[in-house]
Amino acid sequence: MKKIFLSALFLASLTHGVVSAQTEVRFHNEETDTTKITSLLIDAIKIKDPQQRVASVARHFIGTPYVAHTLEGETEALTVNLDELDCTTFVETAMTLAFTAGEQRSSWRDYLYNLERLRYRDGKLDGYPSRLHYISNWIVDNVHRGNFEEATIRFPRYNYLERTISFMTENRDKYKALSDSVNFEKMRNIELGYSNHRFPYIKTIDLGRKETKAALREGDVVALVSNLKNLDVTHMGIIIKENGEPYLLHASSTGRKVEISALPLAEFMKKNRSFLGIRVIRIKD
Repeated sequence: MKKIFLSALFLASLTHGVVSAQTEVRFHNEETDTTKITSLLIDAIKIKDPQQRVASVARHFIGTPYVAHTLEGETEALTVNLDELDCTTFVETAMTLAFTAGEQRSSWRDYLYNLERLRYRDGKLDGYPSRLHYISNWIVDNVHRGNFEEATIRFPRYNYLERTISFMTENRDKYKALSDSVNFEKMRNIELGYSNHRFPYIKTIDLGRKETKAALREGDVVALVSNLKNLDVTHMGIIIKENGEPYLLHASSTGRKVEISALPLAEFMKKNRSFLGIRVIRIKD
């Protein structure tokens, strides 16, 4: 991956306003990434409905190889990689493109600004712990800043689940960055804020209901709720509808690529017992 450093002066000149000074940007392929971002933004600007915009952008990535851990490096950087995606970076990429196009902006620089805005706490990259690693934290932080909304509570049937989210520090050996004691302590402090965290979700059993299917919109982002006791979400995707039936468009670790699930969402969830249900996120105009 190629690294570039954007000067504070250059960053301050971006039309959005103030962004992180001395932000390190790590491109997978700077020329192709920036060209593809610009092309996708120009096409997406024409789509007025925000959910349809998300779905349209997401479809462009069908067939893209699944590669995990592309955000990890020796230092925390604003990583841009449109050639290799996991479930989280796929959703982030599609949402950021749709969000930027919704602002009627078509520059890859605007995309960088919004990627940082969605991926990091308070929209600012400040080391490894500033990345919104947990989806509950990602939702709370972005909803608070008005970037998107949690639509779960708009559905005809939903329930609440309470979790103490502490997977990362309880599995410190899985995360190289947590070998650093400062990063570890910061992550533990973040997790303390999610002790007995209560959040809404739609149970798998309710996904087959006619009213639930009707309430799901193409382009909705769905977070699949884990059955693990110390983790909230272990997979994400985007809703695609075929003949009114919701399917999951996602970066599949099994299929090793971005694909639409062979089974409708309700059947997909029933077959995967590691998931208890879903949370639904929608970007705003």
